[in-house]
Amino acid sequence: MGSGKRDFSEFNAKLEKHLERLPDYAQRAQRKLNRYLPPQDGSGQRPADGQSPRPNRPPLSIPQVDLSMVSDVRDKWARWNEPAAKLERRKRRTSRAFTLWIVLSILSVLYAVAGYTGLMSGNEGFEGAFGGITATVIFGTLMVRSGLKLRRLHRVELPASTLPPPLPPTASAARRPMERLAESEASLSELLGQLTMPAAGAPAAVPEVSVEDARATANDAAATLRALADRIQAVERARDTASAADRAALESAVRSLREQLDDGLDGYGALVAAAGRAVAASSGGVQPAKDSLTDATDRLAGLALALRELS
Repeated sequence: MGSGKRDFSEFNAKLEKHLERLPDYAQRAQRKLNRYLPPQDGSGQRPADGQSPRPNRPPLSIPQVDLSMVSDVRDKWARWNEPAAKLERRKRRTSRAFTLWIVLSILSVLYAVAGYTGLMSGNEGFEGAFGGITATVIFGTLMVRSGLKLRRLHRVELPASTLPPPLPPTASAARRPMERLAESEASLSELLGQLTMPAAGAPAAVPEVSVEDARATANDAAATLRALADRIQAVERARDTASAADRAALESAVRSLREQLDDGLDGYGALVAAAGRAVAASSGGVQPAKDSLTDATDRLAGLALALRELS
């Protein structure tokens, strides 16, 4: 017989797989919708022989699927199932239960004292306090168990999150740059991983020290770019609530910050390209690209420093 405890792991795995394919489902639905509901051309041509004339109908507006919204739903589901988020929810539930048992234990003690003195009924002593003592033992046991569980949860060490930081809203000017940054980070991580583990028998195109320097510089630059994207979103929120007289100045500030963000992404892309050339060099495809990777790392470090000074 089963233990009686529900196991949703298989259900969650299937649901996550379908959520990952949501953009594909949306594109497929859009193609079928376009095929069965073609746009009205309004040509007014007569139907071919053997076909009955179609009644005049108003043109149908075909809704367009917003794939970015589908991606937002998928990202929110992934963050909901992140181990850190699950642990935080368990802590909150256990903390609330712990507080409840404390309150009930205190009330049970007061009830036992009142029963012992005869205030609650005609009986005095242990006979009058028996109900309160029983409740105190029960709620006290549950309180101790919840306290120990909460202490154990606070000591849990979680692995580093592998999920990328959340993207800005779809309407934000920082949305597309942050999508580019996420794609560049994934490409750079893969390329640097290949540089640290060259193919069997092939010499390393770049020393490990240079690879680690490039990785640290890329992480620092990515954090700076995300901080700049947060500034863009803050200015956008101020612009949306500002008066018409101040909105133009805030819009200009958003464009200026977007230009800085694009410049930073161009520098990050140069580092990704240099890492790609270094990987090609490690397989004997082109000349070694150590100097190119080092120069791109230095330029990206300088650009990140300049962005921090501007902010």
